[in-house]
Amino acid sequence: MYNHIMLAVDGSEHSLRATQHGIYLASMQPQCTIEVVFVADFDKAKSEVLHAGFGEQLQVTRRKRLEPIEDLLKQHSLAYKVHILHGEPAPTVVQFANQHEVDLVIIGSRGLNALQEMVLGSVSHKVVKRANCPVLVVK
Repeated sequence: MYNHIMLAVDGSEHSLRATQHGIYLASMQPQCTIEVVFVADFDKAKSEVLHAGFGEQLQVTRRKRLEPIEDLLKQHSLAYKVHILHGEPAPTVVQFANQHEVDLVIIGSRGLNALQEMVLGSVSHKVVKRANCPVLVVK
């Protein structure tokens, strides 16, 4: 079924729910590999640098946001690899998914209000429209 799953995460509650669905699907395929992708958003990078500093401390802060997700994957003994990428979240997720020919992208939804979603579009909505593979959006 799905042997190569991409899990797009941001450390939020939505990401944890998406991770749980990814674990469920991956546990059905013994050979399944999960690519955990975290995108350091350019728009938020300035704020992160001000709060966490530069270099190693910034990396540590980002990795801490991923700890609950990695803990869940380790508990279920699943093969995974973490990728911390830089850029605008939606295009970066789509580019990674398309270049690495994943079988499925799993991403959490974000609860934007109707006006924000109409004007800006959500990351998950953009990924659904542009990815070359099935996308599972988890609420």
